[in-house]
Amino acid sequence: MGKAEIVRKFREIVAFAELEKFHRYSREALFLRHVRRLAFAVAAHLEPESCWWMKSWPSRYQFQKKCLGKMGDVLRAGRTVVLVSHQLNQIRRLCQRVVWIDDGSAAQDGPTHEVVSAYESAMPLW
Repeated sequence: MGKAEIVRKFREIVAFAELEKFHRYSREALFLRHVRRLAFAVAAHLEPESCWWMKSWPSRYQFQKKCLGKMGDVLRAGRTVVLVSHQLNQIRRLCQRVVWIDDGSAAQDGPTHEVVSAYESAMPLW
């Protein structure tokens, strides 16, 4: 995202992150959860053909719900999203295809319901 695009989207990104009260603070002055919100908001407002979203979800339920909705928008726009997560409910909800990586190698690749079921069967209950 170029500087002109950042300036154009700045208010939208800050509003999505719910950081209107903090937008004049330096990054160092923000709490880690605020930095994560801001990072997700910037990533969510990029418009690349593909993007990676790691498993770190915001802890506040309402914001998490908003993030998942934004991810759904990105998917509906036809862009490719690589979601790295152990949160099986979100994987079921968002993914059409899953690659289960075990010890650095693809253990299984296929439709979400098949791979998630195999993963759940292989994982010991604690």
